Amino acid sequence: MSNKYKVLVVGMGKRGQHHAQAFHANPRFEVAGICDIDRGRCEAAAPKLGNPRIGVDARELAKVIQPDLFCFCTLPNLRSEMMAVGVESGAKLIAFEKPVAMSSAEGLKVKGLLAGTGVKAVVSHQHRYGVHYQKVKEIVASGALGRVHTVYGTATGWMAHMLSHLIDYTCWFNDYVGADWAMAQAAGRAKLADIHTSPDYISGVVHFQNGVRGIYDCGAGAPDVPEVPYWWRKCRIGAQGSEGFAEVMTGGGWRAVTRDGVSTGEGGMNYDHDMPPYIQQMADWLDDPAKVHPCCFENAWKGFEIMMAMLRSVADGGQVALPLTSGTDELAAVKAKLADRPVLVTLAESKKEYGLS
Repeated sequence: MSNKYKVLVVGMGKRGQHHAQAFHANPRFEVAGICDIDRGRCEAAAPKLGNPRIGVDARELAKVIQPDLFCFCTLPNLRSEMMAVGVESGAKLIAFEKPVAMSSAEGLKVKGLLAGTGVKAVVSHQHRYGVHYQKVKEIVASGALGRVHTVYGTATGWMAHMLSHLIDYTCWFNDYVGADWAMAQAAGRAKLADIHTSPDYISGVVHFQNGVRGIYDCGAGAPDVPEVPYWWRKCRIGAQGSEGFAEVMTGGGWRAVTRDGVSTGEGGMNYDHDMPPYIQQMADWLDDPAKVHPCCFENAWKGFEIMMAMLRSVADGGQVALPLTSGTDELAAVKAKLADRPVLVTLAESKKEYGLS
């Protein structure tokens, strides 16, 4: 077996602990350090992680540890700051939470920090490791749907939490073909005050270079997924072709209708199942540059540009050409544009989530 890779995990909230525990459980990694501005979180987590070094300053701790892998699971407004720390640390791979950034200006900073360094980067779109996601991808890739013409994703959760996932998995179903343009509309201002800043509802279309059309519905106005009882997991993601369709429900299995008939299967979002292969493939990529991680930054960037283009369309109207050629603060433009009236929700259950109860 190759030597272990040293890991520093920054952010000891729920997602940071998921990452740290998965690294600790994998024999290819050593959790050498954990960091959080709340030292108590680190002290509570350390015994479960082999008692690594702890700290409250990521840059200082990284200087001491000199990690092979720098992982940050911090709030979304710290992306370029943490990316700079990771690059400065000398890490060979940087893993971080979605979305890539909260604006294209910030995203381009992140991209620029990685450019020319040789540092690998991975973005946490780990739901794909669920057996239900894997099965739908297998069906799409097999050709059983005939000519794929549409991919789609819906979620009742708001944009900064969910749209990145919807776009990434549909791009995966479409083999990460680039997009030509995006167009969108939005409503509702309640979640513009959230740290995961978002319009309450955003809906739009994307035209991919191979002619496939993407359709996205995210937030308060998204359709119900009645097969899934848990509100946060009411996500439906799929592909339609000339001979059928296949779709996955984050909290409710998968189903397909193809030329071979009707088929269904189980599956649900499960960090204990989804995190281990996501982490293992980081070791594989560090071992062998040819084994590119499926959640690599290059793939995530395509989806990020689509999300930013949709926001630009909300603010400016019309179609937005892709790829983007310059950066701006899309959410600031959306804040200036959106009408100050309550969003219309699809589900009564959504009212409390969007400040309407």
